[in-house]
Amino acid sequence: MSAKAEQSKLRSILDTILLLLVVAILSAGIFGFYMFADQPLWVRLAGLLAVVTVSVLLAVQTSMGRTLWQFSVDARSEVRKVVWPTRQETLRTLLIVIVAVLLTALFLWAVDSLLFAVVRFLTGQGD
Repeated sequence: MSAKAEQSKLRSILDTILLLLVVAILSAGIFGFYMFADQPLWVRLAGLLAVVTVSVLLAVQTSMGRTLWQFSVDARSEVRKVVWPTRQETLRTLLIVIVAVLLTALFLWAVDSLLFAVVRFLTGQGD
């Protein structure tokens, strides 16, 4: 095996170990949050926040974590490029959607009523 392949395999094993450590730390933090129920809530929340922070910092050190972090950075930069609609455009679109939904509901109600009347007539249950 080449040195690069061995290094990749070792990195994969280390990533797995690190992710298992992250899961263990998070589990311990959640367990501690409920175990110390007699402590004030702000103390338990601060401890849980510290545990989550440490876990995230460790998870970002893995290749999967770096990929996820890069994805979130790229997604944020794409959201900044979005041209958001104005308030007036949003209200017009909302009005169109509401009218379309109401018209569709009325149409479906009419078709349902018609089919119900036909079935009642065919089964002899009508007046």
